[in-house]
Amino acid sequence: MASIMLLAAYGVAALLFYASLLVLHQFTYWKRRKVLHLELVPIIGNMAPIMFRTSSFPIHSQNMYKKYPGARYYGFFDLQKPSVIIKDPDLIREIFVKSFDHFTDHDAFVTEEMDPIVGRNIFSLRGQRWKEVRNTLTPSYTAARMKMLFALVAECSKDFVQYFVDHPELAENFEAKDAITRYTNDVVASAAFGVKVNSMKDQDNEFYLHGKEFTNVSALAATKLTILQNFPNIMKFFGTTFLSNATDKFFKKLITNTVTTRIEKGITRQDMMQLLIEAMKKDDGLKVTMDDIIGQAFFFFLAGFESTSSAMCFALQELAANPDIQDRLRQEIDDEIEQHEGELTYESLANLKYLDMVMSETLRKYPPVAITNRLCNKEYTFPPLMEGYPEYQMEVGTSILISMFGLQRDPKYFPDPEKFDPERFNDKNKHKINPYTYMPFGIGPRQCIANRFALMEAKIVIIDILRKFVVKFTEKSHHPVTLSKKTFILSAEEGFWFKFEGRKKVD
Repeated sequence: MASIMLLAAYGVAALLFYASLLVLHQFTYWKRRKVLHLELVPIIGNMAPIMFRTSSFPIHSQNMYKKYPGARYYGFFDLQKPSVIIKDPDLIREIFVKSFDHFTDHDAFVTEEMDPIVGRNIFSLRGQRWKEVRNTLTPSYTAARMKMLFALVAECSKDFVQYFVDHPELAENFEAKDAITRYTNDVVASAAFGVKVNSMKDQDNEFYLHGKEFTNVSALAATKLTILQNFPNIMKFFGTTFLSNATDKFFKKLITNTVTTRIEKGITRQDMMQLLIEAMKKDDGLKVTMDDIIGQAFFFFLAGFESTSSAMCFALQELAANPDIQDRLRQEIDDEIEQHEGELTYESLANLKYLDMVMSETLRKYPPVAITNRLCNKEYTFPPLMEGYPEYQMEVGTSILISMFGLQRDPKYFPDPEKFDPERFNDKNKHKINPYTYMPFGIGPRQCIANRFALMEAKIVIIDILRKFVVKFTEKSHHPVTLSKKTFILSAEEGFWFKFEGRKKVD
């Protein structure tokens, strides 16, 4: 017994010693480099508001952005990882574009080490492998490819809106995040996987339920992700993956069967998966495996399922809050559709200038993700952060962070930033916007590859909704919204509650 107690005492002492080293490292790291930095909490760094859910992730990123107004950048700790907040537009351009070779990779939320399949997605891939896969996927998102996918997306949109026409009792008062997510689910299923589903009619279809499961950032899921990020080898030893076993098996089986069927039966479809299948067949030095296809399909689903649906909900939120803007947009849509015999065409999307302004302002006020980051892969010398400070030599492995949520709500760049004002993006004003202060889809060579598709998906359903309905608030609605503390993306704490009131005259 005495020996056991002695061993326990040694273990506690070793743990305390290790913890003290971590704390010492944190508290001296930026001082030794003479870099201005945020005050931190021992061990968990500057992430306490997120860990304890006292702040939403976007608001926390904005609060960090607001510190030290005169500084171009400053340091902080993401748990145990030293990182730098960049807030100067000229420095952003330098790092993300001109010196891209120093910052080519994302500090990904899930890597191949954490999950050997999911970690192969294009967001997480690094170096030459990222370049190869991006070149393979890029043809999926050209204007020509968008035109081919237009009909698939339009069909999903019509099914979605028709469900409300057929169920006016539901349209009286409903939570839009769940409903819109069902639409984005159907779009991704059709455009990427070649699977036809109607998630409004079939509420419990497997595709939707599994998608909902792996995009649901519960406390347990957040804890699991944190452990995966910090102790990947331990989680690998226990066979733990990013997705649950059931969801992991479902998507692997679905994608494997889809790829096998297309190859065996000679089926071709103008979608992302088809390009990966063709790349898998080729013998051009780029080895694409089934696991690669699964990894890319996962990321396409994650981006389309969650981020895009939130952007659409915020657009509807502002249209309900601003009836004059909604009326003007509806008139533009009516006028355009009338010129095409009552049908929406792909070419029509380019003609709807005010719709583009509304979406641009939505993405300014509510960017799909609150931050973007890069990982330093080659030493880089920063200019002084402000007068009186020396240059800063960034070491390989240090990450940088940009708060799009902070930048795009900075009154220095966007006066009266809380106001929803599409006129910021009219032909006269949009050229005045510094492109390095407005980056809802990221910036530089690693900006979101699917931004064109996401915008098309959002615009089509908004057009169809406004052709049939007037969007209004209900007694359950909250405006302005309180941002949720339960997820890393922008979402409403109380949900998005609307009424779709049928128009008196509908073509």
